[in-house]
Amino acid sequence: MAFSVVFHHDATDPLAVISAPPPDESSHERAAREEREIEAQRISDLIDDEIRAERAVRKKEEDTVKILLLGQSESGKSTTLKNFRMRFARDRWIEERASWRAVILLNLVRSANAILDALSQEMDDVDIDELDAFKFDDYYRQYKVRLSPLQAVESSLKRLLGATEDIQPRKQISPTTIVPCGSPEFFVRSRTWRNFLQTTRNPEFLRHSFERDLPTLLDSTDVIANGKDDIKALWKDGHIRAMLWRRKIRLEDSAGFFLDSIDRLSVRDYEPTDEDVLRARLRTLDIQEHELIVDDETDAPKWKIFDVGGSRTQRHAWLPYFDQVNAVIFLAPISCFDERLLEDPRVNRLEDSFILWKAICSSKLLSRTILILFLNKMDILEQKIRHGVTVKRFLPSYGDRPNETNDVVKYLRQKFKDTVRYCSPEPRVCHIYPTSVTDTKNMSVTLISVRDGILRENLKRADLF
Repeated sequence: MAFSVVFHHDATDPLAVISAPPPDESSHERAAREEREIEAQRISDLIDDEIRAERAVRKKEEDTVKILLLGQSESGKSTTLKNFRMRFARDRWIEERASWRAVILLNLVRSANAILDALSQEMDDVDIDELDAFKFDDYYRQYKVRLSPLQAVESSLKRLLGATEDIQPRKQISPTTIVPCGSPEFFVRSRTWRNFLQTTRNPEFLRHSFERDLPTLLDSTDVIANGKDDIKALWKDGHIRAMLWRRKIRLEDSAGFFLDSIDRLSVRDYEPTDEDVLRARLRTLDIQEHELIVDDETDAPKWKIFDVGGSRTQRHAWLPYFDQVNAVIFLAPISCFDERLLEDPRVNRLEDSFILWKAICSSKLLSRTILILFLNKMDILEQKIRHGVTVKRFLPSYGDRPNETNDVVKYLRQKFKDTVRYCSPEPRVCHIYPTSVTDTKNMSVTLISVRDGILRENLKRADLF
């Protein structure tokens, strides 16, 4: 005997009428309907989960302060990021510090090989004025022979880091450059470098990495130790220094720091210090991203700092990161008033910084972004002026102002401020700091000021909405 199911619903409720099953529904039809309803509910639950996840992501992004580090190549962005991490992510910084040993040794070896390459060019150059130039004889040729194993050490360390060389060697350019002609610049992919650092934070990876990499590090250290007296003699030789100056090869910055520290670096139990890591130069491609906790308050927002490439071929990648950015820290190396771009020797580096700064100030996407400007490499600017380099020779608009560091900084500071004033889509404040990012003591004070300024601006804007 079949039983029919009678459904009772309010005929005045249109939703109830639509959702009510047919009065003559069979058991087969009811099973199919219930299966459809279960599937519809499953899909509805998935959509709800996705909405909740998206809201959580948006909430996290709202609670995250997004910072962009911008500036041309070799302006000090990576060193600034190291300062942030050393100050606000100390535990992880200490964990990763040992991984920089290979990079530091590579920096040292490349500096020594740069001197040897320049010496080889000097000895082979038949166009040198015999009256003005010192003639390097067989006494110096012996250095080349004894230090020739350094070429193999450089190759081994590059392989260890997964480094790749530029297709085109970087050429000497007048009036100054850092990397000598014939020594191609090297770089590592950001992902490769992150994986390399990951080994210091995972015990299993650390043990495997230690067993794999230690022989290369120790062999490299032994070769450097065997040749350290010759390296020091070349570096301190007055004729070599004069030759490097004449050939527009500048090794006084980070390279000089490692050459001066060779006794400490060339022992088997060497452990990198904070300053060693800060000075170490490693060119990475792609975007570097780091999260930091810059305040001890439990509800303080996280900071996400992006270091994007500064060479001309990488600047197209900046635009996607302009969305919802809270602050831009722009690094303008003001010591480079007498230098040219490596990518385009026709362009003055200081001029390129002004062009980039103007583009950032003019961007409507960044119209409400906090602008922070580091007038960087103050220490090198002071060295150049102390050695008699005249600013107005390379910067005619400087006019007859005193050729003193403070006057130059004051002039350039005003130029950058004027750009903010006249090019910004709407009025805003720009915080300007003269910096030497390798000076950890002063940079620590600067970063605290930067942090407090950004947090204050964020609170002000939060009150407006």
